[in-house]
Amino acid sequence: MNKELIKKLSDIEPYVPGEQPKGAGIVKLNTNENPYPPCPGVIRALKEIKGEELKVYPDFVCRELKKIICENYPVNENEIFLGNGSDEVLALCFKAFFNSEKPVLFPDITYSFYSVWTEFFKISCKTVPLNEDFTLNKGGFLSDNGGIVIPNPNAPTAIYEPKESIEEIISKNPESVVIIDEAYVDFSEEGSIAELIHKYENLVVVQTYSKSRALAGIRFGYALTNPKLIEVLEGVKNSFNSYTINTVTRILAAEGGKDKAYFDKCVGRIKKTRKYLTDELSKLGFITCPSSANFIFTTNPNIDCRRLFEYLKTKNVYVRHFDKPEIDNYLRITVGTEEEINILINEIKGYLE
Repeated sequence: MNKELIKKLSDIEPYVPGEQPKGAGIVKLNTNENPYPPCPGVIRALKEIKGEELKVYPDFVCRELKKIICENYPVNENEIFLGNGSDEVLALCFKAFFNSEKPVLFPDITYSFYSVWTEFFKISCKTVPLNEDFTLNKGGFLSDNGGIVIPNPNAPTAIYEPKESIEEIISKNPESVVIIDEAYVDFSEEGSIAELIHKYENLVVVQTYSKSRALAGIRFGYALTNPKLIEVLEGVKNSFNSYTINTVTRILAAEGGKDKAYFDKCVGRIKKTRKYLTDELSKLGFITCPSSANFIFTTNPNIDCRRLFEYLKTKNVYVRHFDKPEIDNYLRITVGTEEEINILINEIKGYLE
């Protein structure tokens, strides 16, 4: 290819998602998907979607969907921004809010898409090292900055930071937008800080239906913040793609947000299985970070966890390994069904024997 042409091409190192193995007999515990199907209302709505609805552009406002979110969180419709998965919402937030020459701050061990977006949008960034126990180094986020992003619970560690610590960071950075990425918050005991958007004008809370609502396949996420920041976000979105929520996603997401009893039941089962998984691994010599997510982050100082990761793949059991300093002997394991977790435990026992 022409050398001058090559110079004009993008050279960004992209985010690398977990493997997506296909086929029968695979235990897939590497992408933090919900092991249970979405609520029955979603299945019914999917069957009832009419082809006629797909020939026209989707609803631009999605008012019904916003009303359902308002029923689940103490927010108003004009404090909600909808997007094609929380990844798109976060990317648009980066573009909308991080335009200072000062660096954006986020943890050094965290969701790796953050660094991709800063490179993509040419945003200066600085990572803040976590404490030795992988908890948040609060003081590191009190330095001069152009914005802050913190996932809570964090990924891949699954650790939830107390609301008091998060609020202190928000309150002491009044001139910066602080984004709290709550993709896994429904699996925590403490819950969301969404109510704080009425107290702090610089706070943006981002959530998704991919995890606790078991709707990763429809790509739906949203941000909660004050109307002024919503207006800025809408301006950025409409300069890129006005119709980010397609008709099928709008219909299914609306149903997915209604059935609280089913939602509570599935989240409860995942929490119970999470404890079982942690306890069983402890018996095998594993040390696991306290998890508030639908996955765990665990290590065994007596073995090479990368080799265990490779061994499990030969048994059609997929977990996640990160080849990065400080965490290269850890595994991130999604909380699957009870049956899947028992298969995992038995394969690990076989490896250790």
